[in-house]
Amino acid sequence: MNSIRLGGTIGIIGGGQLGKMLAQSALRMGYRVAILDPSGDAPAKATCHTFIHAPFSDFDALKHLCEISDIVTYEFENIDAHILRTLVHDYNVPQGAETVLTLQNRDLEKTAIAESGADIVPYGKIEDGDALKGFVREHGLPVIVKTTTGGYDGKGQMVIESEAELAEMNIPFDEAEWVVEKYLHLEREVSLTTARSTSGQVIHFPLQENLHKNQILYRTIAPSRIDYEEEAKQAVGKIMEAMHFVGVFTVEFFIDQDGRLYVNEIAPRPHNSAHHTIESCSISQFDAHILALLDHPMPEVRQHQQAIMMNLLGDDLDRLEDTLFSQPDWHVHVYGKTGRKPARKMGHVTLLTDDVEATLGHLEQKFIKGVEA
Repeated sequence: MNSIRLGGTIGIIGGGQLGKMLAQSALRMGYRVAILDPSGDAPAKATCHTFIHAPFSDFDALKHLCEISDIVTYEFENIDAHILRTLVHDYNVPQGAETVLTLQNRDLEKTAIAESGADIVPYGKIEDGDALKGFVREHGLPVIVKTTTGGYDGKGQMVIESEAELAEMNIPFDEAEWVVEKYLHLEREVSLTTARSTSGQVIHFPLQENLHKNQILYRTIAPSRIDYEEEAKQAVGKIMEAMHFVGVFTVEFFIDQDGRLYVNEIAPRPHNSAHHTIESCSISQFDAHILALLDHPMPEVRQHQQAIMMNLLGDDLDRLEDTLFSQPDWHVHVYGKTGRKPARKMGHVTLLTDDVEATLGHLEQKFIKGVEA
């Protein structure tokens, strides 16, 4: 049992927007919060009792966080393997180490998903240009090449669409490890957010329909307008049988133009596409994560109303700042990041609606500039 007394301390590795919203849930439930983050002005700094300003690679700082905490979780999963295994061995980290370490490496992640029995996009690990060309001969173009570690929001990824691009592609194989996967022509992208407690209780949030621009999540509609929820739950069930999860995690899926559902990747933490749950559901993904870690019973998820969530990137915030709060039906979340960059996630807006299509039209006029509806 991981339940701790009211007033106990929950330690969070990472102080970005996810850490901030996890901390807000923990504080509301009556717990103290300690945060470690390398940024001295991290968004979560204002929502904790103790803030440790240190790199994620600082073993002594991470050990100190664990020592002052009754239970430890993370919003940032790319923690050094040796450090994470040591922390899990010596302190109360219910999510463990092995699943997180598997998901840090795209090759290991894809192998684990395939071995679970869930459908996955054809992929392969490549060590040189000949291996890449061999994959293309077998599966055709286009393909997408990704680093096995690191990279998010499209970083560390290259799409190859033609033989000319393949011939000219200069991939630094000596600087990183790479995987290649078939680039699908998609009908839709969806994601399923799930919470699993330390004693095995599982709850699912509604299937979410996602739209990306420049490989960054731009918009989420919940529930999805295309009904693949049962298929997604079956795939997540297979993955949970094969891998250890505690807390909230999200599985991202592709649906190709033939209507086939493929697992894309897994995030072992709260996820951008489920931010709408703060307003739209009977329990938010952040509340569910804290309850699951502490092994408190989690309520059945009920969605009050359909929801649309829009990310606020830096250029969106520049354009909308003066009118952001002039829309009474917009639930505005600004994360408090001090460095505003055009493609950086600075916040999000959630709208609840009984008419998704009409609300999308409203957003096109007020918010969206040229994105397909």
